[in-house]
Amino acid sequence: MRTMKVGLIGCGTISKIYFTNLKSYPELEVAACADLDVGRARERAEEFGVPKAYGVDELLADPDIDIVVNLTIPQAHAAVCIAALEAGKHVYVEKPLAVTREEGLAILAKAKEKGLRVAGAPETFLGGGIQTCRKLIDDGAIGTPVSVTGFMIGGGHESWHPDPAFYYKVGGGPMFDMGPYYLTAFVNLLGPIRRVTGSAVISYPERTITSKPKAGEKIKVETPTHIAGVLDFASGAVGTLITSFDAKGRTSLPNIEIHGSEGTMLVPDPNTFGGVVKLRRAGEEEWQEIPLTHGNTGNSRGIGVADLARAVASGGAHRANGELAYHVLEAMHGFHDASRDGKHYLMQSTCERPEPLPAE
Repeated sequence: MRTMKVGLIGCGTISKIYFTNLKSYPELEVAACADLDVGRARERAEEFGVPKAYGVDELLADPDIDIVVNLTIPQAHAAVCIAALEAGKHVYVEKPLAVTREEGLAILAKAKEKGLRVAGAPETFLGGGIQTCRKLIDDGAIGTPVSVTGFMIGGGHESWHPDPAFYYKVGGGPMFDMGPYYLTAFVNLLGPIRRVTGSAVISYPERTITSKPKAGEKIKVETPTHIAGVLDFASGAVGTLITSFDAKGRTSLPNIEIHGSEGTMLVPDPNTFGGVVKLRRAGEEEWQEIPLTHGNTGNSRGIGVADLARAVASGGAHRANGELAYHVLEAMHGFHDASRDGKHYLMQSTCERPEPLPAE
């Protein structure tokens, strides 16, 4: 297959793992990078041996670039994705797909208009841990899945993040920060979501930063920081998901647990690519640790870009696709809407359950 040339837009901290990993895929060539701060783009280009460092408009105008990897802040995701699609590039974007549903739909519409593809993080569901769980479910190890529970519970970012204010603004909060990992894993394992409901609250209207360099500054909280959600899947399974920045002590709850007609499975942290998978079949007293069937267990960010390139070459479907990313975005908004309106939110979108990766 032809090597596809990649241009990265957004040269912040997260870009380093993409620069490192994308070079390991023979179907990809990192040909350029760009940032609003061209000096930072030049620094990354020198650090990682990238031939070209640009401003954003220059990269989009480069006819050699096939795929744009959009690593900008969430508020810029939609504008950069649409500009890249207008320029004739396929797009891979960090999570979430966009801040609003309207922006997300606009991205998908532009891709359809241009005959191009959109892919989006998180791609962690392609890691060895969750792919092993997917194989176990598909092989009938727990029978028919009937329920799933997920917990992402912590004390918030003001104690460790150097600039945590964003996480408490609209578009932030635990659901939009960490929800994509859990919901994408849910859909990969159990299929699309039919409706959601829940309660969403701001437990502490003001936060005090204790991390440097902004220790002592106050943050006015503008988005819910504790969301308890319920999901009905099209398959008939029922899920619960709690995301919280309000737990000041540690939790003993699992990341994800799936219950089936023939057993229960512990799923590893969906914000990682590996982890421990455990199974307890009906009638058994002890958990059994299951060897991973897939080998990509380290930080494999970039695998979704490689999967996109392979799909473009073959004409097949890529797994971390835009429809999946939008479905997750809509569900996250749905929890907040349901809490505000006091009723279930019926999902307007659906998506295909992504094809599993082959074990090799």
